[in-house]
Amino acid sequence: MEAEITRSIKTRVLSSLKAYLLVTKPPSVMLLVFTAIGGMIAATGASIRWPAFLLALTAITAGCAGANTITCYIDRDIDAIMERTRKRPLPQGRISPTGALIWGIILCGVALVLSASLNPVAFFWMLFGLFDNIVIYSLLSKRRTAWNIVLGSFSGGAPTVFGWAAMRGDTTLLPVLMAALVVLWTPSHIWSLAIRYRDDYARANVPMLPVVSKVEKVLRCIVSTAFLMVISSVLIYRLGNFGLIYAALAFPLGIAMLAGHIYLWFHPTPRNAWRMFKLTSPYLAAVFTGIIVDSVI
Repeated sequence: MEAEITRSIKTRVLSSLKAYLLVTKPPSVMLLVFTAIGGMIAATGASIRWPAFLLALTAITAGCAGANTITCYIDRDIDAIMERTRKRPLPQGRISPTGALIWGIILCGVALVLSASLNPVAFFWMLFGLFDNIVIYSLLSKRRTAWNIVLGSFSGGAPTVFGWAAMRGDTTLLPVLMAALVVLWTPSHIWSLAIRYRDDYARANVPMLPVVSKVEKVLRCIVSTAFLMVISSVLIYRLGNFGLIYAALAFPLGIAMLAGHIYLWFHPTPRNAWRMFKLTSPYLAAVFTGIIVDSVI
């Protein structure tokens, strides 16, 4: 009997810990942290200052996880309605809203304290990213305007400039261009998802652009931002003096992404939109892999 009680307690504890991990949206955290690593390595090359690097890595991981947790708290009513999100920890009641909010605040607090210990510029970019994601996007614009994701996309670029600033204490044109690539990548990523789950967003009264506008307009916006994304990848190559590895990854994949979005423009089905959504994250990871490898070499 005592052994069964012990096993039951362990099961509940592990389930709770898993829920607190999942509410941070680990796949999103990993991709954003990877772009921050790109900024850090681009700033230092092979001469990595490991204490500062590990401190910045901890800060950006906590910041991304904390922001995602708080936005899950804010969106818990929407998530309970949408098919895509109803299995998240908060809608399923695996953790309490208060517990999630406290967890998110703790993570964001850790991120800000660690960022401040690095330098003022890194602290600014951390604060900027958290404010844009939590306040501008989730609280003020997500339920009010179709351009919500545009307003919130700047938080997606913030980890890159944070990473650069954490290593060098400044912000130059190169990390801004790297961040711009992430900002321009965001509409194709999110709006492709919203085309696939258009009815889901409509049921939850979230005015994503594919919900409130004709699909032709949405796809024109996606193709336009994808084109600018490819242009930014070329500018990064020129300004950063990157080599063949970056070029071999960024240029063919960028052209492929643009071609895929043009194909989606002419064949605007939910299935094709879903395919493009699934390809966007590997593309971004590949571009930043090129940045990291070429910077080290």
